[in-house]
Order: sequence, then structure tokens, then C-alpha cells
Amino acid sequence: MDTVNTRFKWEEATGAAKYIADRHYEGLLEGRFYRSSCPRGRIKSVTLPSLPDGYHIFGADDVPGQNVLPIVEIDWPAFADQEVRFVGQVIYLVVGPDPDVVDSLLNEIHVDYEPLTPAYTINESKALKDGAIHADNNVLDTHMLTKGDIQAGFANAVTIIEETCSTNYQEHIYLETQGAVCYPQDGKVVLEGSMQCPWYVHHTMAVVLGHDNVRAIQCPTGGGFGGKEDFPDVLAAPLAVAVEKLQQPIRLIFERGEDIATTSKRHPVTFHYKTGVDANGKIVAMDIKFDVNAGAYLSLSGIVLQRTITTATNVYDIPNVRVEGHAWATNTVPTGAFRGFGSPQNCFCMETHIHHVAKEVDADPVTFKQQHMLTSQSQSLTGAEIFGELVLDEMLQKVLDMSDYQRKFAEFSQMEGTQPERLKGKSTGKNKGIGLAIFQHGCGFAGDLEDTLVRAKVKLVKEPDGTVQILASNTDIGQGLSLTFRKIVADTLNKPLDLVQIAVPDTGIVPDSGPTVASRSILIVGYILEKAAKKLKKMWVEGESQEIVEVYCKPDYHQWNQDTYQGNAYQATSYGANVVEVEVDMATGEAEITGAWAVYDIGKAIDGTIFRGQIEGGLVQALGYGSCEKLELTQDGVFAQRSMADYVIPTALDVPAIGSALVDNPYPYGPNGAKGGGELTHNGGAAAFAAAVENAIGVPLSSIPVTPEKVCEALADGKSTQIKTISAGNGEPINED
Repeated sequence: MDTVNTRFKWEEATGAAKYIADRHYEGLLEGRFYRSSCPRGRIKSVTLPSLPDGYHIFGADDVPGQNVLPIVEIDWPAFADQEVRFVGQVIYLVVGPDPDVVDSLLNEIHVDYEPLTPAYTINESKALKDGAIHADNNVLDTHMLTKGDIQAGFANAVTIIEETCSTNYQEHIYLETQGAVCYPQDGKVVLEGSMQCPWYVHHTMAVVLGHDNVRAIQCPTGGGFGGKEDFPDVLAAPLAVAVEKLQQPIRLIFERGEDIATTSKRHPVTFHYKTGVDANGKIVAMDIKFDVNAGAYLSLSGIVLQRTITTATNVYDIPNVRVEGHAWATNTVPTGAFRGFGSPQNCFCMETHIHHVAKEVDADPVTFKQQHMLTSQSQSLTGAEIFGELVLDEMLQKVLDMSDYQRKFAEFSQMEGTQPERLKGKSTGKNKGIGLAIFQHGCGFAGDLEDTLVRAKVKLVKEPDGTVQILASNTDIGQGLSLTFRKIVADTLNKPLDLVQIAVPDTGIVPDSGPTVASRSILIVGYILEKAAKKLKKMWVEGESQEIVEVYCKPDYHQWNQDTYQGNAYQATSYGANVVEVEVDMATGEAEITGAWAVYDIGKAIDGTIFRGQIEGGLVQALGYGSCEKLELTQDGVFAQRSMADYVIPTALDVPAIGSALVDNPYPYGPNGAKGGGELTHNGGAAAFAAAVENAIGVPLSSIPVTPEKVCEALADGKSTQIKTISAGNGEPINED
């Protein structure tokens, strides 16, 4: 359990790494959760079994501190006590030496509920049947912002296009399921686990125990994608309570079915757009309303809402905008962090809508998008000047050239002349299509939270032999952070890479440099590591031990007003453009991806090979989100898909070789000019895929995933019921109401 030793990726690559399920602990007990079978109700009574020697049950009454998971707001209990809000909510933790006996004890627990009418969808949440789940209106969080004069903008419009676009759940499907082991050591409660954010877990254990004699250590982690940001707290709190009492190690590892059924998902979001276009074919006003299904508790939905609202217009400079968003409480698994944090939903819906607006006003979609793109002279949606140079035009041209987009789009679009025959079901062949998406991602936490909440801290320790150890809490979960951090420090010091080591993220050793989320690890933590290395290089003394501590301080230009939502919503923004080519079987609706291209501006890559892995992984994950990853709620409030046999993700056979390139645009406040990019790569693929399928079938598509069933339904309907166009004619203005 020595966590001072460094850990690189050779062990993971060779299969020698000890994941949480591989580790041995003397006297280990196994833990299982007893979960609610009721989606919404009050707990009337509980019957517990007699326990054999060595077996224990823990619940809300056993919590010595606060019975809460302190994820932003204090609303999600560690153990359900008086009420339950979703199927699968934790009520008890049962522990003992034999997992079979533990399972039998779970079956002997009986909870009697007073059921209430559950709300699984946003519309059901709005109906408030049997009263509100949360507060008096089920709204967990809400924000609104404006830019320009929305009424004046619509007064200048001659055409108004209204459209509803929506996205569904997405499951993380990390290779390693959720798991942790908690044990007593040196007077502390210590938790080792598969996690992204050790200091989050540390804080949660301290809150439930009522003291800070705790420690959280990240083990080798088989993927996260955001699913191991907030959710490990759900395991950590009950485990800490049990270990504090028993003073024995306890392990809790989910089976895949339990993991899919009960862990956080990507938020389903519905956007409604009302867009005004003037006589010159320019968008002059846009009214955006969106609703987020947050699930039973707030969790990270407020942060997802903030990111979505501050970047609602994506890469476009719209002069007059009003955006309003709500996060709604429902009786479903709380939705939480997922790669992109609201951006993939927003980018899909906005790109799709802009594409449809272009078609409704008879404009070429690429030309139309380019005419509305932000420039270096633009002002952001939140009223900030653009910092640095934008390279959107260069990036767009590069991806168009790489994919031969213009020629293919013209060729494939000629098939629209045969659309009536296709809609009558007479075409049973295969049609080709190609689609484009342009997108962005704000790096780091929204607003000024990096400065006012996190204040990342790192430490460099130089030993007398000249080796340098990096101490930071950011975790490598497969994205290559252990290598990129070492390269930043080694390159700055002008030392060989093997002289720079990195400590295991362990809250007993490393300072709190913040969580591994929000594309902040390189931009924020990498930058202060570079600053620390510069200081160490300047004061380097051979043969002596030296330490450097560096704390984040935001750039002067980065200003934000949390009350008015005005200023720099993010310290820096990265950009991307994707093109996807498909071939659609018109009889079955199946779409084969035949080409994929990607170009990005991430400042300057620390390691091109590492980022290539991010490109391919992120784009494939996005293509799955847009095409085949279907996660459906049943009428009982549980997911119909429970395994990797029925929740389908793309394989290597489903995606062709991806052509990719970077446009260098160094950022002065990033290490070696780098910005963040890990989440960016997920943001555009779904929109590009949907546009490609739409190009192939000649029918608008406004929601994802675009499954074969959805394609066949679109072909049968022949038009989108989600798009409505109003024209005054002769340049007469249209009132926004």
C-alpha cells in the first residue's frame, strides 16, 4: 500500500497493473448495497434479518457525521432514510466475509413503502403529480442570459424557424466497473478505488464521519469519462461509515449489470429554438429554451446547466440571443458528469438546428455556417472579447479538403431528386451521405471557479540525485496524463524524461490540484507545473533536496460576474470540426460509417501521439452516442438495457480509419502553448453523423441516437414534425410573439 512510488503506464499496458479487484487485503470483508425497489415513496417500516457472527448492516442511523453526499448541494443522502427517489437508491450496506451469505441477507431485508406517483420524464416532472419531488416546482436549478436586444432582433426578421432538438441518455461503459476498498490505517479511514477525483472522495468521507482523519488513493483506473468523478462518493460514504465502526477492510465492486442500472449517465436534454432570419439571409435573433433531466438529485446538473447556457450558440456570432435553461428533478438515477459536461448535447442540437435553418432559407449549409461563425473581433455570448486569434476558417477549410466534402455533398445531394420514390419505399438500395459539424469546448471550470473555489496547488520535489517528483491530485484514467505531466516538467527543466517521476494521487501525499475533469488538467494544472518547473530550473542546486509549490492564479484578462453571467465563461476555448461519411441501407435503415475526419485547435499539443488517442477515442464515443447507444427507461423507472449485449457501442469494425490534423494556435497561458482537448473530441461526432444520414435519406433528423428504427420512421413520415417555418413575405417584419 506504499503510494509514494511512481506509476507509469507500462503495468497497464502489460496487464501487470493491480486494479482494485486484484488487490489483497488481510481480513477483507465483502460489501453489497441494499437498494430501493420503489421509484418514489416514503419509507414506512423496515424488517431486518438476524445476523450471523461477523455480518453487519449499516444505514442512516449509523452515520456519525452528516448523512449526505456533498456533491455541490447537500441534497443526496448517503443512505436513504425517510424517502426514496429512484429505483436503486442505497438504503443499507451489508458486509461480511462470504459474499454468498451477504447476498442471502440482502434477500431477507424488507422495506415497506408508501408509494407516490413517480415522474420519469421532464413533462411528468412538470405535472407535479402527488406534489413536488424537490422544492415546490421540481426545478433543481435554472439560469437565463441575454445578449443584444431579442425583441429588436425578431422585429427585423422576415422568416422564423422553430425547431425542437433532443438528446438521450448515454452510458459510460468504462472497462472497469465502479469499485473501492476501504480500510483503517494509522488512525485514519483510507479508501483506495477506481476514481477520477481523490480529493472529492476525501471530502465526502470527512463529511459523513465528522472528522478529517481520512485518506483517498487512486488505484489504476480502467476508464472514467466522468463516470468516476462524482459517483465514487456513493461508494465511499457508506464504506467509510462501516470501516470506522468495524476497523476492518471492506471491498465493494459492482457487477456490470448493477453498474449500468445504478450509476450516473449523460443528461438527456431537449432544446427548443426560435430563430429569426432577415431579408439578407442572416440570423438576427435566437430564442433558446432547454430542459435538462437531472434525475433524483442535483449532483452536477447545475454545472452542466451552466456550461450549456454559456455556450448555447456554439461557434456562432448571433447578435440578439435569449437563453433559458432548467434542470428538472425526476425519479430516475441522478445524471452526472460525462465527457463534455453538456457540450455534446448542446453542440448536436445547435449544429443540427443551424443546418436546418440554412436549408429552410435555401442556403448552402457550409456557406451559411461560415457566414455566422465567430471571428477574432466578435463578442462571446456572455459579453467577453475573444482572447487571441480564432482559426475557425483555417480549421474548417482543412477538414473540408481532407474529406473532399464539397464534391461529395454535391454528388450525394443530387439524390434528393429521387426522394419521393424513396419515401414510398420503392428504393431498397444504399444511399451515401456526408455531414459536417463545427464545435467548441470551454476549458476548465465555468466562470471564475478555478480562482474562487479550486485554487489548484502542485508541488515539485527534487531529490539530491537529481530526480524530480510531481505531486498533483490529477489522475491518469487512460488519457495519458502521467506522460504529459512528466513531459511538461522534463522539457521545461531540460532534463531526460526518466528523471521526472509522478506520485500516485493520494490525498495523504499530494496537494489538492483539483479534479480530473472539464479539460482542465493540461490548461490549469499543466500550466502551474510548467511555472513550478521554471522556478526550480532557476534555483536548481546540484546534490540538494529542493521543493517548489505553485498555486493557480487566473490571467488578468479572465473576468467573470457570476450574478450577471457576463465575462469570460472559460479561461480558454478549444475548437474542432468533424466530417462523417455514411452509406445508408434504405430498406433496413442501417447506416455504415465509411469515412471520418477531424481537425482541432487545442493550442499546441504536448504530445501528438497521446492526443491522437484522444481524437480516436472521443470521436468513436461520439459516433456511438449519435448512432447506436440506446438507453431506454421502462415504465417501472429502470433501464431496459442492462449489459454490454443490449447496450451497443461501436467496435473497431464499425468505424473506419480516422483522418485527423491539428491547427497550431499557441495559447500563452497554457504549458508550451497548450489548451485542453480531451472533452472537445466528443462534441461534434454525433452532429456530423446525423447530418450525414440526413443527407443520405433526404429527411431532417432532430434527435439522437439515429438508430435504424428512427431512420425508417423518418422515411415513412417523409418530413420532420419538429421544424416549423413562418414567413411574412415581402420583407414584412414578424413580431416575436
